[in-house]
Parts: sequence; structure tokens; C-alpha cells
Amino acid sequence: MSQLRLPLGLPEASETDFLVSDSNARAVRQLEHWATWPVMAALLIGPRKSGRSLLARIFAAKSGGAIIDDAERVPEADIFHAWNRAQQERHPLLIVADAAPPEWQVTLPDLRSRLAASPLLEIEAPDDALIPQLLEHAFAKHLLHAKPEVIAWLAKRIERSHVAILRVADALETADETRLSIPVVRSTLAAAGLLNLSDEDAGQ
Repeated sequence: MSQLRLPLGLPEASETDFLVSDSNARAVRQLEHWATWPVMAALLIGPRKSGRSLLARIFAAKSGGAIIDDAERVPEADIFHAWNRAQQERHPLLIVADAAPPEWQVTLPDLRSRLAASPLLEIEAPDDALIPQLLEHAFAKHLLHAKPEVIAWLAKRIERSHVAILRVADALETADETRLSIPVVRSTLAAAGLLNLSDEDAGQ
């Protein structure tokens, strides 16, 4: 597990860390080697709350390039002109979206062809190595404390998504205790419908 850091100036240090695991390492490597891209633009896709916007800002700060975030909500003509400008000025452009075409329904044919020519970088759902790290980060932001054995127990029993981890931290913030135990975690999250309990768990 490693971290990338944004330049100084962000309000909270915890917002400057991007955790790298097998689920996103390939995208990070592709960003590090942007000079080898076949064109001066790439498409970064991934789940909501996966750190894709933070990773894009890190890339822009390090490369001097530009980013278009939430690209599905940006006029297609603006993206088309930004793509062309990146080629002319030889400054990289990173386009951030939920998904690539055809799932992202791009109607402008010239933009579709340009996106098809651009490298596709993907952040996947968090893997076994990343989930405990994300839980620790989310808990720290909520001033919650959990021992490693509590996090290990929880990591095996929640939905494998970035959004679910944030929901878990939000729910546990409502618990009476900031020092989390397995019984507190179990009762709080079970009541919120955020635990995937096995038959063995249910019998305990």
C-alpha cells in the first residue's frame, strides 16, 4: 500500500492522501507515464467516492495538465474543444467520468471517436488490501477509534464499495461510543442494514 500526495495548500492533510492497491495501481501507473499516451488525453473512470477526482487533481498538479471532472455533466462540445486544445498545446487532459462509452451515451460523433482514441484508465471496486485502509481513513475523519481486529472483522462483512464504507462510518458516528468494539459495530450496522452477516454470525 502506498500514497500519493497533493501539493501543500489543501485544508486538511487527510484529504491529500490517495491510497494505492491492486484495484487502482494500473491507473496510477498510466498517469505517471502520461508522456507515453498515444494522444494528449485520457479517460479516467471509476465508482463514485473512489478517489478519482482526487487522483485527477494530483495528476494535474504533477503534470501541469487539465482535468474535466463529472464529464457526463459537461457539454459535449466543451469536451471536444478541450480534447483538441490538449493536442495542439501538448498539455495532457484527463477526462473523469462514471463510465466509458457506450455506457456513457455520447451523442457527438467527433467526440466519440476522440474518446475511443484516448487511453482508458479504470479504478475498480476496493480490494481486500484497500478496504481496511479506507475504513481507517473514514473512521479517523469521524473521530472513531477501532482496533485492527474490529476493522478486520468489519471488512469481511460489508459491501465491497467505496460508498458503502462512507455509509458505515456515518452510521457508526451515531453510536454512543467513539471507541468501537465488535458488539457495538454489529448492533449499530445491523440496525442500519449495512452488514452482510453469515449464518454463523447471526447465531452469535
